[in-house]
Amino acid sequence: MVTNRKKHSEKTPVNQGPEEIAPGPNKINGSTDYDFNGKNLTPYGGLLPVITMLEKLGFQSLVEQTVTSKRIPRAMDLYRFVLGIVLGLYIGFARLNQLRFIARDPVLTGILKVTKLPVQSTFWRFLNALHGNVARQLLMIMGVMRERVWAAANVKLEVVTIDTDTTVHTLYGQQMGGRKSYNPKNKGKKSYPPMLTFIAETREYVWVSCATATGPPANRSAIICGVCA
Repeated sequence: MVTNRKKHSEKTPVNQGPEEIAPGPNKINGSTDYDFNGKNLTPYGGLLPVITMLEKLGFQSLVEQTVTSKRIPRAMDLYRFVLGIVLGLYIGFARLNQLRFIARDPVLTGILKVTKLPVQSTFWRFLNALHGNVARQLLMIMGVMRERVWAAANVKLEVVTIDTDTTVHTLYGQQMGGRKSYNPKNKGKKSYPPMLTFIAETREYVWVSCATATGPPANRSAIICGVCA
């Protein structure tokens, strides 16, 4: 008896993408699910305590009063762009192209009050529109936030240990100030050798300088900000 049947049965393909398009931004309220039942904050459920802390420390007003930009973004306002990048760093995504993995996360979109995060090119256009003096403005924000956190946590250090060390930031293009130097993981490639400074007691970032940066102070600040990112 001959059966006209394939040896291997085909599997039904899995549906790709979201089933329905969100009609509007997600809202964060008392019924929002969160995941925090241990001593360490989880990346996604832990965003709710983080955003609550930033609100109590006045992070939004500080950013809006300090950071200046003539360009008015359409997808999100300036503060939500900064907040989205900060929350992405907290989750563990240090690169803008990685934000596409959480573009529709309900907790993140609910905090930013959008249906989905903008694409990577939108974030890049926002960063390119910022001038070199924004690097100093961000350092001012870090200093003020450090003072507010120390005051809220009642941190009173009589002695502070400054820990300074160098690292290597590999370059993959003809960027200003790059040169071939000590780079054990990528030998022969151009790099920046930034010098980072931290507070040993609290592990807080204080300053960074790049000895190979050239040009006027504004350009040098932009290079330093790029190395930090």
